[in-house]
Amino acid sequence: MSKNLIEKAASRLREPHASNGFPPPGAARVPDAPGPDAPIPLAVPVHRPQPAAGDDAPGQSIDRARLRRLGVMTPDDERTQIGEQFRLLKRPILDNAFGPPASRLPRGNLVMVASSLPGEGKSFCAVNLAISIAMEMDRTVLLVDADVERSKVLHYLGLTARHGLLDILRTPELTVGDALVRTDIERLTVLPGGTPYKRATELLASEAMRKLVRELASRYPDRLILFDSPPLLMTTEATVLAAHMGQIIVVVEERQTPQDALKKALAMIAGLPVSGLVLNKSTARHRDYYYDAV
Repeated sequence: MSKNLIEKAASRLREPHASNGFPPPGAARVPDAPGPDAPIPLAVPVHRPQPAAGDDAPGQSIDRARLRRLGVMTPDDERTQIGEQFRLLKRPILDNAFGPPASRLPRGNLVMVASSLPGEGKSFCAVNLAISIAMEMDRTVLLVDADVERSKVLHYLGLTARHGLLDILRTPELTVGDALVRTDIERLTVLPGGTPYKRATELLASEAMRKLVRELASRYPDRLILFDSPPLLMTTEATVLAAHMGQIIVVVEERQTPQDALKKALAMIAGLPVSGLVLNKSTARHRDYYYDAV
């Protein structure tokens, strides 16, 4: 990532009145996302919801009403602003993973959604991006909750699970299939974070995790595997996980993420395939937004 792009992104993160309301080139703008535990007003308009999509053996039902309360897009709504913004975000990601062979990135189907610090909205963005990709006619997505200390994926989707990522890493008898949660969004599957474990950091940085990532990439070459990562500046396993990825998306909270934090986070993954920045919780009310591959 060039110094110029970093400085452009950082320049949007100054004091509240220093912004003209436009995100920098290199970032997609996402509307303000409320915290998952606060009383939340409707953030996405509801337009004649349709019956849930599914197949002959549907998985767990995702709570569409909960998604709307949390400001998350659903596959049942008509076109909304947030849906359009994540359509913009997913297109270069899919092209990098499944486009013409000459333009594909190595391991491009392994995508990590990261942030510098907690609370910047990366889980919100990961869930929206996963749902948007699941709406593709010829693509499926596996959403992996790798932020095991602050797991939010099941919270957003309203799902339950017995096993998850940490359980697979700790228990040789468990397979990936034992922990996957199928959903009634036909092309969306979830791998939860799993049972809390005091040595989770070591597990996520272990050889077992490296082998699991490789297994997921090789077992599902036509599926996009999306990791909700721990914050880069909070844990060492985030940078270890990043080293396995083919694409990295960094979420930045408008007017809140310190410039120094963003620069340090990007320095930690320097030389790795950072595909772009997402400007989250934007207060701008215009229709302009930008996303550029790095």
